[in-house]
Amino acid sequence: MFVGVRFLLLFTSMVANPFKSTKCVFSSERRLVDFTSSSSSVNDWIEISDTERDVGKSKGALLQQKTQQFQRAIFFTLLNPQPNGAGFAGVAYRQQSFDLSAFTGIKLSVRAQGENYWYKVILRHHNEESSLLPSYEIFFKLPKNEMTDQYLPFTDFKPYSRGKPLDPNTTPPLDRTDITSIGLQIFGGVYSATKQQGASSLEIDFISAVQCD
Repeated sequence: MFVGVRFLLLFTSMVANPFKSTKCVFSSERRLVDFTSSSSSVNDWIEISDTERDVGKSKGALLQQKTQQFQRAIFFTLLNPQPNGAGFAGVAYRQQSFDLSAFTGIKLSVRAQGENYWYKVILRHHNEESSLLPSYEIFFKLPKNEMTDQYLPFTDFKPYSRGKPLDPNTTPPLDRTDITSIGLQIFGGVYSATKQQGASSLEIDFISAVQCD
């Protein structure tokens, strides 16, 4: 019981303020993924959902939307969590290494619709793709049906392993000189008071690294 309470307090402290509306003056910006570009593709993104585990039954898909006047990507999700909230649907880009040491965070240009509005961005470094190794994650809530630029400071990314928070004092920090995976995920909320399920979509124009002054 003591271990469970201690674990819950650790998790709560790490996500107590997961959504910040930070006013920034962006002095520099580097587009990491630009789905509005005619040369963009979603083919380099892979699905990473809870079906990689025996009981999983959620689905995530990143599709390209093109019209005569614009294009973007849409991250569609169907979240079917277990009764305790265990479940996730996600996609990840692992095609190159990014040196983001000159920037203070990530910026998403997105619009959320559907049943769920809590998302995560998940970063990995050094090609460490095993779920048993630390990932670096940030939780955030998006407004409903509103195109928005969401700023996510690197200082707010915390270490996790298979959804469980790790002690940042004993876990190596994220190496921003060698980011090898950028992931988007929607989650059921197994370790959170916020529970989610059902169908949602996230329209994405671009993902950038930015310097916030």
